Amino acid sequence: MSEVVSIPACFDLPETLDCGQAFRWRCIEEDGSLWEGAAFGKALRLRREGDKLLLFCTKEEFQTIWTPYFDLSTDYPRLRESLASIDPLLKDACSFAPGIRLLCQEPWEALCSFLISQNNHIPRIKGIIERLCGEFGSSIPGSELHAFPGPERLASLSLEQLSPLRAGFRAKYLLDAARKVVSGEVDFQAIIREEADFGRQELQKISGVGPKVAECTLLYGFHKTSCFPMDVWMKRVMTKLLPDRTPAEFGEYAGLAQQYLFHYSRMHKELFL
Repeated sequence: MSEVVSIPACFDLPETLDCGQAFRWRCIEEDGSLWEGAAFGKALRLRREGDKLLLFCTKEEFQTIWTPYFDLSTDYPRLRESLASIDPLLKDACSFAPGIRLLCQEPWEALCSFLISQNNHIPRIKGIIERLCGEFGSSIPGSELHAFPGPERLASLSLEQLSPLRAGFRAKYLLDAARKVVSGEVDFQAIIREEADFGRQELQKISGVGPKVAECTLLYGFHKTSCFPMDVWMKRVMTKLLPDRTPAEFGEYAGLAQQYLFHYSRMHKELFL
């Protein structure tokens, strides 16, 4: 069954699904109108047709899984207007890519994804995650895709068993993360309840989790929207283009500001000449 819903204001499929937030989505038509992916143990195809977004799912799945996952209940035009008022450059960035949304992913998948992302590029990240799901995730009924394997599944494995992933040094980080989450040493429920600073400390108990991986996990997996991931590129953006600003000035939705700034600056490299 498919649900046909109007595309909410500020929702662009390529800008949202292929901007480095999540790695299980792929475009299956050249014009960028049809996408396929999986989250929370469910597969989904989305097609944009004019001013409509066609979701191939049940009404219940749309309401319980995909509405929160795509953050459809949030007023993005209002957030964009608020962020645009902070700084002229941020205003330009908000206007350039208004279709970016913050995905509300499953925390465990987000943690693993950004552990895998270290010193890596997007095609290879996607390949490792695809192999991880294919080898250890359960099949999703009605789809060729597999669910993301939970921490209990990975915690029982060895490095040798993870070798087909070709994840390199990242494999030991995945095992350490799984074992610490399963044992309760890293408490996801406490991270959800507490402020972002608690989550930063809690996640960095895991081998391989530094400030950037923790910040990405909190923003994309725990929807801590004040988090502002800082990689080499974003440090350059802040130093060169916003030298008198700090991420804290962007407020509760600093993470959305980061998405706008990242995309805008990557598309306008002349700003750094």
